[in-house]
Amino acid sequence: MANTIALVDDDRNLLTSISVALEREGFKVQTYIDGETALVGLTRNPPDLAVVDIKMPRMDGEELLKKLRKKTSIPIIFLTSKDEEVDELLGLKLGADDFVKKSGGFSMKILIERIRVQLRKKTDVNNEETKKYYYSWKIKT
Repeated sequence: MANTIALVDDDRNLLTSISVALEREGFKVQTYIDGETALVGLTRNPPDLAVVDIKMPRMDGEELLKKLRKKTSIPIIFLTSKDEEVDELLGLKLGADDFVKKSGGFSMKILIERIRVQLRKKTDVNNEETKKYYYSWKIKT
């Protein structure tokens, strides 16, 4: 079964180009143009992972992340034009799983691979053999 990726960005051209690239790679895609709409959609129909812009109208990505973290632990990757170290640190401290900068152009291939990495981590955490290994390791130390 194909993984579902939610894209949240107010740039419709970017949503389209990322959607097309993800669909070519076999992913299902949900798109949202602002944080408020995304919060409703992601709550009703949770994806396997979300890629979220920070600067958006109606509800920015940081506020969306805070609200989502109260309800879900899905992996969230910030894809943003904010490129200061402080912005990246804040995003990660708020609970983002990764941070990709749009500035200077970003690599679609790298974004897709970062998505795969987060999905793999999610799968590993939910795998019973992995849980047994880590729980037994944790107990021994």
